[in-house]
Amino acid sequence: MSILRPFKGIRPKNELSEKVAARPYDVLNSAEARIEVKGNPYSFLRITKPEIDLPVDIDIHSQEVYDKAKENLNQFLKDGILVQDDNAHFYIYAQTMFGKTQYGLVGCSGVEDYVNDIIKKHELTRPDKEKDRMNHVRYSNINAGPVFFAYKDNAKIDAIVNDIIKNAPEVDLTTNDDVRHQVWIIRKEETNNEITDIFDKEIPVVYVADGHHRTAAAALVGKERRTNNPNHTGNEEYNFFLSVNFPASQLTIIDYNRVVKDLNGLTPADFIEKLKVSFDVEEKGSEEFKPTGLHNFAMYLEGKWYSMTAKAGTYNDNDPIGVLDVTILTEQVLAPHLNIVDLRRSTRVEFIGGIRGLGELKRRVDNGDMKAAFALYPVSMEHLMNIADTGNIMPPKTTWFEPKLRSGMVVHSLD
Repeated sequence: MSILRPFKGIRPKNELSEKVAARPYDVLNSAEARIEVKGNPYSFLRITKPEIDLPVDIDIHSQEVYDKAKENLNQFLKDGILVQDDNAHFYIYAQTMFGKTQYGLVGCSGVEDYVNDIIKKHELTRPDKEKDRMNHVRYSNINAGPVFFAYKDNAKIDAIVNDIIKNAPEVDLTTNDDVRHQVWIIRKEETNNEITDIFDKEIPVVYVADGHHRTAAAALVGKERRTNNPNHTGNEEYNFFLSVNFPASQLTIIDYNRVVKDLNGLTPADFIEKLKVSFDVEEKGSEEFKPTGLHNFAMYLEGKWYSMTAKAGTYNDNDPIGVLDVTILTEQVLAPHLNIVDLRRSTRVEFIGGIRGLGELKRRVDNGDMKAAFALYPVSMEHLMNIADTGNIMPPKTTWFEPKLRSGMVVHSLD
């Protein structure tokens, strides 16, 4: 069963929460982060992307950068921008986007669960990104950015959350992307104990929704400190790391689309004819067309939208990977007709999150940057959990979760 325990959160002063809360470190580059923090000395990006306070030409993986993260954190604590709670709590972190609210339990998950596959993964991690986040945890001594977990719905947890949110939140802010973020503190010790007990007895596994590299880094640092501590007991804070845990039914996965730079020497007409072997292709004209369901795709080519419906035999609904539309597109279009085989390394394909809309696909093609665009129907949480449960790995760039968790709302110290 799953480990989830309360902790003494480090949080911004309530009146500074809006200035401190920051987008995740990996959704913007250093140049974008420098622009984002301009005029805001309180942004948590100064801790998660500390290179923004160093010369522009700094190596972002240098020791100087990680030292700067620690220095900035210490200064935030010294100045009272961030304050640690006196007692261990769970927290509720709610996000509202497009009129839909999801309620996550903020707590500490267990390194042991990562090692024992209680925490289920569905993506491969890159060693360079793991090393970067490990160094950030090592030298800052905090889990700065929360990982985004999902669990199968539990009525007892729902009841606790619904009771707590009847009260006014500790933090209530709306970010410039029109997402509302609210935080409640669960102060009753018996309620915190009840939550730990429910996870221990009734939540057999949790699923990484977003944050595979942060999860791996936190777990590896925990293992490293365990090995180096001759007096290790298992109760040290390094055995746990920051997570926000949402019931699966509340989460939204949006589409993750593809654009390609060329048609591999084919004319548009020849390309469409080849597609007709595996798809029922229907021209839709200049009006934006959105996929209507699983195995239906939208293509934008030469100023026109097309509907592409995969024919029977081109997919396997009984296979956790074969059922995915990203698999169908790769196996029936990108690989055989465009010679794009390795999506992780090819420079002829790019990926665009559905949050940017179909208009972004159209723009990339119309301006000549790309030749064709493909919009996909989003995968479901059931697909994700089935892949994780069966030990499979999703193809690259399959899931895009929105809204993103803000860093700096609650932080976990390894001390």
